[in-house]
Amino acid sequence: MILNDFYIQKKIQGGDIVEFERLFVKYYGPLCNQANKIVKDMDAAEDIVQEFFYNFWKNRETFSTKVNLNAYLYHSIHNNALHYLKHLTIQQEYAQQVEMDFKDGMLGEMQQNLEMGELNKIIRSTLKQMPKRCSSIFCMNRFEGKKYREIAEILSISVKTVEADMGKALQFFRKSLKDYSGPKMNIRS
Repeated sequence: MILNDFYIQKKIQGGDIVEFERLFVKYYGPLCNQANKIVKDMDAAEDIVQEFFYNFWKNRETFSTKVNLNAYLYHSIHNNALHYLKHLTIQQEYAQQVEMDFKDGMLGEMQQNLEMGELNKIIRSTLKQMPKRCSSIFCMNRFEGKKYREIAEILSISVKTVEADMGKALQFFRKSLKDYSGPKMNIRS
């Protein structure tokens, strides 16, 4: 180790800002060039070097004075630049994954909305094709959640008539939905 390196390190460890600024001015440009060779982005290279010098000053009291200063600076910048690239790669992969998840979610939601729209169209069409009382009974049961007994009381018919009309309504739906390949509607008997 050169005696001058030892002297510079001791002065900086002691808080000599003038010596630190001299070191910064001497090495800033060459270290930026070194970092730029690795990261291929001068703005990022300057950020790497500036952050290194900030941490170097902040941790100056714990710095070992038994190293070749020139080698230490270049080695540190080399490692920091590689770390930057690794971090950048992780960020890019994460951003791509988020974008893919977003697109998949949007496409899935759009597909589901289209399928539900298609299914609703089939349901409306089928309800129009069946007799009015069958349609009313189906809607009261499936859309309003009414029990067969409640429907019978509302329409002043027997529960058996409600069951029979519900059976007819379900047959209409089975026929309408037999070729439908979208989300399945529960048309239990």
